Formats: sequence, structure tokens, C-alpha cells
Amino acid sequence: MAEPAKRDPGAPKFLEIEVKDSNGKMWSTIYAQAKDFSTGSVGYYAAEKATNPESGERYQCGLSFTLIGSKPGK
Repeated sequence: MAEPAKRDPGAPKFLEIEVKDSNGKMWSTIYAQAKDFSTGSVGYYAAEKATNPESGERYQCGLSFTLIGSKPGK
């Protein structure tokens, strides 16, 4: 796989993401780990479950944060 076109040297190893509803009630804290994607881009990825604190229903969440311009050139 080709090296990414760029990396962010100041990027942390993970991101802590708080998921809250419109009233500020916490649903989940998700940790996105740094990742080198199969496309050659770099960024963060997380896959977690969150629970609605009112109903108890569970939701599945997938998040990706991709560094803009990191995909290798053609």
C-alpha cells in the first residue's frame, strides 16, 4: 500500500467523543482509535453501541474521521 499523501504529526492516538441528545443527556462515550484505512488515507475509526437513557433502546454507531488530503495520489 502506498504511503498517505500527508499525516498530522500533532494528532493524538485516540479521540474521546461524547454522544448527547438535544437536551444534553449523555448516551455514550466513544473512543475513536487512529487508523490507516485500506484506501491509503489516515484518520480515526470507532464502532460502538449507545443506549438511549430514557427508553433503554440500543443503537449501533460507526464513525470515521479522515484526514482531508491524506489519500495517496494516483
